[in-house]
Order: sequence, then C-alpha cells, then structure tokens
Amino acid sequence: MIVVVMGVSGVGKTTVGRTLAERLNAVFLEGDRFHPPANVAKMSAGTPLTDDDREPWLRALAAEAENAAAQGRNVVVACSALKRAYRRILTERAAKRFVHLTGDPALIKARLDARVGHYMPPSLLPSQLAALEPPGAEEGAVVVDIAPEPSEQIDRILAALSVPA
Repeated sequence: MIVVVMGVSGVGKTTVGRTLAERLNAVFLEGDRFHPPANVAKMSAGTPLTDDDREPWLRALAAEAENAAAQGRNVVVACSALKRAYRRILTERAAKRFVHLTGDPALIKARLDARVGHYMPPSLLPSQLAALEPPGAEEGAVVVDIAPEPSEQIDRILAALSVPA
C-alpha cells in the first residue's frame, strides 16, 4: 500500500505522515527532500513553483515510492499533490491512496508563521490555496480536518484505510 498525505504547506503532512508510517511499519518519504535545489531556491525566494518545476519532482517521488512498494513495503509519502494533474503523475504506474489534510486557512497560516527553519515562506500560502484542487469522490481520498490532535487524525486515517488502529 502506498499512501500519499497531501495538502497545502503547513497542514502537518510531515508530522502526520511520519507517525502514520510508524503505525503502519511503512517507509516514510518526505516529498520536500526530493525537490531539486532550483525548486528550493524559488520557494525560498517566495516564488511559486510552476507545473514544469513540479513534474520531475513528482516523477522522482513516485518512482521512489514504487520502488519501496515493489520490495514489499508499505509506503507513506508526504507531498502537497495540489492538483489533479499532479496526482495523476503520482499514480501513473501504481495505485496510491490519498489522505487530504485540510483546515481553516487562518490555522494553517498561524502554523506557518510559527514554523522555524523551513524554506517555504508563509507568503506562498495564498498561491497554494488558489492552486489546490481538492480530490473529488472519484479519487477516493480520505479527507481529514487538521484541527484535532495528530493522534486523532491518524486514528481517523487508519479507520478510513481499514487498518486496525
């Protein structure tokens, strides 16, 4: 099983994804680590990435997840996956379950304002919210509100994925 924990910056993809991976005894892949230096530089400068910037990053991330799954491992990926086109790239060669972390933009902004040492500035949140195409019912995504504690979020995800908590 490959699970992609998705959403805009600041929703807790890494926190939830890492703990979900531990609970599933899965490999955890932090999508941010797969960005090439040019993407990181653009984001650090407050410039939103283009679709062309994102495509190689998404393909590299998908390939890494699929390689781990091919070795019989469960995989949890933290990746924004904001647009349907991005999710199609992620699922071209292997099925993946999406978990969409979402919440009040004011809460997300507060989290971004409090975050230290991350290259993604809070000023890019509006562009991410504008680009976000929430997964529809046809994508079968698990939608989770970020207001509850991460442990509650993970319990809900595991129940929705039909995995014992």
